[in-house]
Amino acid sequence: MTSTFSTPHGMYFEEFQPGQHIVSPGRTITESDIVTFAGLSGDFNQMHVDAEYSKTAAFGQRVAHGLLGLSVASGLAVQTGVLTGTVIAFREIDEWKFIKPIYIGDTLHVEMDVIETKEMRRIGGGLVTIELNVKKQTDETVMKGNWKCLVALRPV
Repeated sequence: MTSTFSTPHGMYFEEFQPGQHIVSPGRTITESDIVTFAGLSGDFNQMHVDAEYSKTAAFGQRVAHGLLGLSVASGLAVQTGVLTGTVIAFREIDEWKFIKPIYIGDTLHVEMDVIETKEMRRIGGGLVTIELNVKKQTDETVMKGNWKCLVALRPV
């Protein structure tokens, strides 16, 4: 018996157009996420891992690491499927701003807007500039900036 499997693929460079708007699914930040990220990164700053200390600190409770939020945003962007199997490389982050804290229990999603494309045939793809807006359940932006990804051309 022969089975056929198809590999899902994302959008090729030619399919990206300025003005496209893509929204990711959501993901809730947990205490476990923060503790795991602290262990992985080595960043055990009390504002992230010490509940008693955090009560008296600037935000009044523990906050997620900014880079944890950025990492989750990356995963959410991938979950949209638009870059599955077509991204060649993640190239650059521009003008990234950490705007509001992310707390345990916040549910994040990413809104992606394609703002520019530039073909680069010599590498077999093109540069896609995407404006990312990371929002929580209240629709408040917690971080934002631009990502530049190299995306494959459609095979001929």
